[in-house]
Amino acid sequence: MAAQKINEAHEHIAKAEKCLKTSLTKWKPDFDSAASEYAKAAVCFKNAKQYEQAMEAYLKEAESHTENKTAIEQAGMMMKEQKKMPEAIQYIEKACMMYMENGTPDTAAMALDRAGKLIEPLNLEKAVDLYQKAAGVFENEDRLRQAVELLGKASRLLVRLRRLDDAAVALQKEKNMYKEIENFPMCFKKTTAQVLVHLHRGDFVAADKCVRESYSLPGYSGSEDCVAMETLLQGYDEQDEDQIHRVCNSPLLKYMDNDYAKLAISLRVPGGGAKKKKAPASSPGGASGAPAEEEDDYEGGLC
Repeated sequence: MAAQKINEAHEHIAKAEKCLKTSLTKWKPDFDSAASEYAKAAVCFKNAKQYEQAMEAYLKEAESHTENKTAIEQAGMMMKEQKKMPEAIQYIEKACMMYMENGTPDTAAMALDRAGKLIEPLNLEKAVDLYQKAAGVFENEDRLRQAVELLGKASRLLVRLRRLDDAAVALQKEKNMYKEIENFPMCFKKTTAQVLVHLHRGDFVAADKCVRESYSLPGYSGSEDCVAMETLLQGYDEQDEDQIHRVCNSPLLKYMDNDYAKLAISLRVPGGGAKKKKAPASSPGGASGAPAEEEDDYEGGLC
């Protein structure tokens, strides 16, 4: 079967080359027909799992018909099959530029999203870049629902990369976009993610500000999300490890997207996360033993 497909591919290439030849009676190459034959050859090579030859055929198709952006993207996919991911992404990005130049930005954004998924297992930094570019294209087209979904992918990867300053910026942009499309429940979830990111950054003021700003969102004040964040911030401020543990291990936070759930379960108060203890009742004569023992509990750090 594979041998038959390879033979078919070579037949299509021979036809393509014939289309490109000129003679006394044929002054111009027939680029459209050549491109069609190269495309057929590429499919045959692909079916025979001859990915390098398929890639070459797709590139010849693109050369024969310079407006054929899909052929360049397909060449990138053949690079992917050969495990040549950086080269694959380069071809796909090139195709995306051509989609943009030729007035098909939606196709460009979807191709960038596909490229992000391809590279994500190997290079998170590049995946973030591709998702953000795709989001930017959709945003320029006023397709905010598609844009915010891609921004969400980028934000989660930024958290995974521990680029928390960048994640904070990305989450704010997400939240603003969800507010614009009036998806307020998602604004609540993004506020929770913001609080976790800011607390891991050690910026209690920024975390508190996110919650206070969210009071203006319809339905946020008094909601489950709001109460949880108020409780979390109170526990963090008072260095009450038990209170933080209860909130961060509640279903509301445990079942967030995995990257944010990990932030929740790993959250500790400054100094290592010791439980805040209530002062013991004073005894006549000012019992000196109990306070000394309590101090010992904190000795040597709080981890």
